[in-house]
Amino acid sequence: RTGSELFERITGLPEYYPTRTEIAILEACGPEIARLAGDDCLLIEYGSGASRKIRILLDALSGRCQYIAIDISKQQLIESTAQLAAEYVGLEAFAVCADYTRPFALPAETLSSAGRRIVFFPGSTIGNFNPRDAKEFLTNAARQIGPQGGLLIGVDLKKDPAKLNAAYNDSEGVTAQFNRNLLVHINRALGADFDVSLFEHRAFYNEQAGRIEMHLVSLGEQTATIAGERIHFDEGESIHTENSYKYSIEEFQQLARDSGFHPEKVWTDTESLFSVHYVTVADSASV
Repeated sequence: RTGSELFERITGLPEYYPTRTEIAILEACGPEIARLAGDDCLLIEYGSGASRKIRILLDALSGRCQYIAIDISKQQLIESTAQLAAEYVGLEAFAVCADYTRPFALPAETLSSAGRRIVFFPGSTIGNFNPRDAKEFLTNAARQIGPQGGLLIGVDLKKDPAKLNAAYNDSEGVTAQFNRNLLVHINRALGADFDVSLFEHRAFYNEQAGRIEMHLVSLGEQTATIAGERIHFDEGESIHTENSYKYSIEEFQQLARDSGFHPEKVWTDTESLFSVHYVTVADSASV
């Protein structure tokens, strides 16, 4: 829950452009997206979070769909899906607590009556996968989506490194709290004894790899224990906690093709900070 709450704070920070930019794109293109999705679609959201962006699609679709929210944060998932069901009278909304990076089953009651399956994967979460894993993830998504289905996905674009570095090193330190919360969670879940105050948040754009890297850097020589295993840290040694890969439009479209999709449409903002792609399952990927 703490991680989810901190991330929601991050999305509203002035330096963090992805969320507000993606929302503006979705709002501008909602009617066109609804036309591409078609009536009676089965809308499947990977990583639904607080369900802010899905409302834009539901408004554009005028409730002509079924909706499945998938997230690993169970309590937030239940609360946000129940709220959506209350707001959109007549919407059949389902909550599936699952790790969407691994195989999971869709609710059986949604599969017989729904039309085209449309997976919604916003927030450029695809950037958290390395390119090989991104291809595997997208290939598995194509199989789950099936014939005639589509994927609507947010993808952060390559840009001035200063803009990227500022987005992951906000002046309020919320991203630093989010990063260090990993250690809090490890302490609680695995019986570890990390002293969170002895690790510093560090994020930077690795231009050669095309990714933001997030690290927790040890401020001194120390030893932590996880489930009886002692792990020594030298001063300056880091735990590499996260990657966020950035793509050009052409790079992502090629990744989509390699994963069994056919690029259909792409929308961007006027500054070319962010992109939203609609890709459909290629015939060879249908199962």
